[in-house]
Amino acid sequence: MKPNFVLFGVVHWAILAAIPALAALAGWVARRHPRPVRLGVGAFLLVNELTWYAYRLRVEGWRFPEGMPLQLCDLALWLTIVAAFTGRVWALEIAYYAAIAGSSQAVLTPDLWEPFPSYPTVYFFLAHGGVIAAVLALIWGRIARPRPGSTWRALAAVNLFALFVGMFNLVFKTNYMYLCRKPPNASLLDVMGAWPWYILAGEALALGLFLLLGLPFRSPGASDKEIGGDPEE
Repeated sequence: MKPNFVLFGVVHWAILAAIPALAALAGWVARRHPRPVRLGVGAFLLVNELTWYAYRLRVEGWRFPEGMPLQLCDLALWLTIVAAFTGRVWALEIAYYAAIAGSSQAVLTPDLWEPFPSYPTVYFFLAHGGVIAAVLALIWGRIARPRPGSTWRALAAVNLFALFVGMFNLVFKTNYMYLCRKPPNASLLDVMGAWPWYILAGEALALGLFLLLGLPFRSPGASDKEIGGDPEE
């Protein structure tokens, strides 16, 4: 992490506080105007991500296999965009678990590579914090909610994604999802042992977090056909 950004300093705490606050505000508005909110959060995430891709292409050029959307947070972000634009419950389910369990770790222990507040660091918090706020807004706004059994479906989907990413890492010598080595900055992985034990510990932690996150959704909720409609429809 760049030294000018203080972990759990004033700026960091302000960012952490802003995420649930914005989610609560968007969720409150969404209860009255669900369609504009879900399309709005989807458009924000999409434009923010495409702007980032354009920036990297202009500054760095095409650098395959670097910069591919193969982190867990990328999975959460793009599925949140799909859920926001289409209202698909399956996308919301996976995005919810991946965002709250995964993207929250990125926000808590950010892996920054540029000084704050440069554009890359601003993008980092907009992308990771934005996907958390968007998922919570969709749920708190009663636009969508995970269905019973979503814990296991989401866990299976994340592990299948990790399997694909692991094969990509093996072929192209990359380190997406930190499956080959830990990030250089301080993170929760530092207390989970050396490779490959931290991967197994991370899997156990993910299972525990997913189970906790699934507790509010053990009873039936909205179906696919009920997603994204306005109250008067």
